[in-house]
Amino acid sequence: MFKAVQAGDKRKAMSLQKLILKSKAARFLAIRQVTQLNAGKKTAGIDGKKALNFKERFELEELLKTSSNNWKHQGLRAIPIPKKDGSNRMLKIPTIADRCWQCLAKYALEPAHEATFHEKSYGFRAGRSAHDAQKVLFHNLNSQAKGINKRVIELDIEKCVRRDS
Repeated sequence: MFKAVQAGDKRKAMSLQKLILKSKAARFLAIRQVTQLNAGKKTAGIDGKKALNFKERFELEELLKTSSNNWKHQGLRAIPIPKKDGSNRMLKIPTIADRCWQCLAKYALEPAHEATFHEKSYGFRAGRSAHDAQKVLFHNLNSQAKGINKRVIELDIEKCVRRDS
């Protein structure tokens, strides 16, 4: 799909996205991602389920198979998270089934979206860190790079970095 989007073949990309949504392997991968791999895997949604057993995973796969094209999400569980100033921020948690559907949709959409990103884009990208940006900056500023034709752009990224302490 990545190559189809890069080549501008919209029809093929949409066809591949439909295939991903219909794929049994993609459904099981989404269920595994949500129930076994994610950091929030033990967080219950409004339905009260924290984890799924073997049989429930297969039932969820059948539910995703039958209703993935017209999914109706369930309610969100609201948990108050205290802020530094004493007020509360509400954290909304979806059910396991809703998280699985979202993950399945992510599998279908993400490759197409990645194809349109610039290769040096660092905003909200998995696997990209401040260290990577620092390394690229170092390589571009060293004495072997572009001689006297170097350009330096000053960036103020203080507002982009979250400080939790």
